[in-house]
Amino acid sequence: MRTEKDSLGEFPVAKDAWYGIQTARAVDNFPISGRRPDPDFVHAHVRIKRAAAEANRQPNWLGDDLADAIVAACDRILAGEFLDQFVVDRFQAGAGTSHNMNSNEVIANLANVALGGERGAYAPVHPNDHVNMGQSTNDTIPTAIRLAALAKLPRILDATERMAQAFADIAAEHQDTVKSGRTHLQDAVPTTLGREFNAYAWTLRRQADRITNCRDALCEIGLGGSAAGTGLNTSPDYANRAADELAKLTGEDIRAAEDLAAQMQSMADVQQLAGAIHHLAIELTRISNDLRLLASGPRTGIGEIQLPAVQPGSSIMPGKVNPVMFEMLNQVCYQVIGQHAAISAMTAAGQLELNVMMPALGSALFDMMDWLTNAMNAATEKNLRGLIIHKDRCAEFLHASVGLATLLNTEIGYMAAAEVAKESEKSGKPVREIVAERSLMDPERFDALVLRAARDGVVD
Repeated sequence: MRTEKDSLGEFPVAKDAWYGIQTARAVDNFPISGRRPDPDFVHAHVRIKRAAAEANRQPNWLGDDLADAIVAACDRILAGEFLDQFVVDRFQAGAGTSHNMNSNEVIANLANVALGGERGAYAPVHPNDHVNMGQSTNDTIPTAIRLAALAKLPRILDATERMAQAFADIAAEHQDTVKSGRTHLQDAVPTTLGREFNAYAWTLRRQADRITNCRDALCEIGLGGSAAGTGLNTSPDYANRAADELAKLTGEDIRAAEDLAAQMQSMADVQQLAGAIHHLAIELTRISNDLRLLASGPRTGIGEIQLPAVQPGSSIMPGKVNPVMFEMLNQVCYQVIGQHAAISAMTAAGQLELNVMMPALGSALFDMMDWLTNAMNAATEKNLRGLIIHKDRCAEFLHASVGLATLLNTEIGYMAAAEVAKESEKSGKPVREIVAERSLMDPERFDALVLRAARDGVVD
């Protein structure tokens, strides 16, 4: 161990740790979840430190030697080194001061050792005076949350598109596979499996568009507001210079907010993104339930589709196979819905110049994005790819459906068609057979009517 000193006194730190006393105190204070910070969040925060060093590289602020050492330390972390040194639990001191100091201390120690110094000595590079120059927890943490969310956006959008395309591929192959529609879980008019699955693809793409529309607001950051949005202790034009550096580092349109204080008070743009992901989870829940219903059986359910078997379904029933991938996706969606509720509450909990709930708020957002991304990819690759359509089962239900009587409305009127439906329901005879018996329409014309109605929504 080594002993370090801060404003509260002395505290032991592991000798080989690159972090310092304030991080060690936080680890001791917050043994809560056992979860370390999100990797994208760590990278985002380190990028902020790097951008700040470049922005502060100007006369009477940060000299080139110290700036170079800080930038080099950041680059090593961004390349994947020392990620195990970011150790503060996700549930920690309000606003994220502990994580901010974790970053400051690791970067300072790396820079000092590179300059010939020792860990824990903090000379010539000091965590607060140099790595944190012109910054505050109050503006670096909300900025890091936004940058981490921007890093995750392409992944969740790609996962959504992959699933949408899988549905669209099935739809294209089965655009003429006619089946019975169902409303209120009862027989309805004929449709096609292509139409049913293409609707899933369209819905997912619409939700992806809504998520994409959140990007621009996330690019507007409050970095440079320092304490309480005042810009206290910042170098000349620091906010714009730091934003420009972050734009280069991330490839995003990062820019300083018109009102730096507002971007520290409000997390509404993060809440907007959480809301869009929440809506995606709601739709995925519905779609997952549909697929589980359509795959129910194999003998006593609907059984119009068959999901690929990925594991045995029961410890007691031999041969049983369950729709486990979409059961998993359902569970993840419910967790995402819960995280959204937590984010909504924490967004509303901001007070005066700061939202102190940011560590947990950010963690909940990152979980939403990562869990849903992984769950969609798994469900797509293991279950949608290779999904089997049972055309004979679709045809069997189609011709047994009382809903086919609806096609007769324009031929014989609603009341007469209702009589056909009643007879079909009572006798069990298909509508097609009753129509032929009553000489209302020959079977071949009725079949053509069914196909056209299902495919084009048109009845001759």
